[in-house]
Amino acid sequence: MSALAHGFQYLTESRGDEVHDLLAILQGHVEALGLPLLTVEDEWGPGQLEFTFAPQAGLKSADDAVLFRTAIKQVCRRLGYHATFMARPAFEHCFSTGWHLHQSLQPTGTADNAFADPAAAECLSPLGYQWLAGLLEHAVPASVLTTPTINGYKRYRPDSFAPDRVSWDRENRGSMLRVIGEPGSPDSHIENRIGDPAANPYLYLAAQVASGLDGIRRSLAPPAAVAEPYKSAAPRLPASLMEAVSALESDHFFRAALGSTFVDYLVKLKEFEIGRFLQHVTDWEHREYFEMY
Repeated sequence: MSALAHGFQYLTESRGDEVHDLLAILQGHVEALGLPLLTVEDEWGPGQLEFTFAPQAGLKSADDAVLFRTAIKQVCRRLGYHATFMARPAFEHCFSTGWHLHQSLQPTGTADNAFADPAAAECLSPLGYQWLAGLLEHAVPASVLTTPTINGYKRYRPDSFAPDRVSWDRENRGSMLRVIGEPGSPDSHIENRIGDPAANPYLYLAAQVASGLDGIRRSLAPPAAVAEPYKSAAPRLPASLMEAVSALESDHFFRAALGSTFVDYLVKLKEFEIGRFLQHVTDWEHREYFEMY
């Protein structure tokens, strides 16, 4: 199996032609399904494509994510392609793929943005910063819900546009949380860059809502913004699914928010997945040990 195209390149615009025909078909199908498509583009890595969507309320965004992934895989299969939402395929010159979740709150019965600062002094309102603080507070145990695969943790590496620490900053693509918008901007919001494209949309959103609401309920304040996230002393995100599962299993907050029955079930499911992975002999092991010993 080989990648569809070379990937984005600064020095030429012609690389986009390699994927134009397929992108046009995918765009047509996505729009025909009524999904609120905003942009489609060739991304950094070989065969890597990015789709972005307009905001949707609550569960609708999760429903749309499931429909989108299913449609993309089915259409590509019928055309002789394989589409994957695996975070880091084993392709040469591969760039990891993430699921960046943009979020804000809207007061019931209004079109207002509760994250916008009416005083025009900050990028987020006080409530927005409380929500952000909640996301930071629970990011480590939430990792199983945002990044549920063995492969997804191979995104968390320095200088990769993917986070490896629990930090935030304004317009910083290296931070876990990126605050988007200027003081007084009506569309100020938070982008969480932690997500694995293979995540269950309902659990990903549930982790965000539970964490954000806890920040509001407890009036949490976030730590200082971090301008150099890969060099900071901020807490590290789990380096593996094993670490993430251990953090979730011992976490009291998500047991209260989601129920111990659910947490125990998810932990057992992931332990089984980890066990199967650890029993598998990898190419790395052959290269490392087969000739040496």
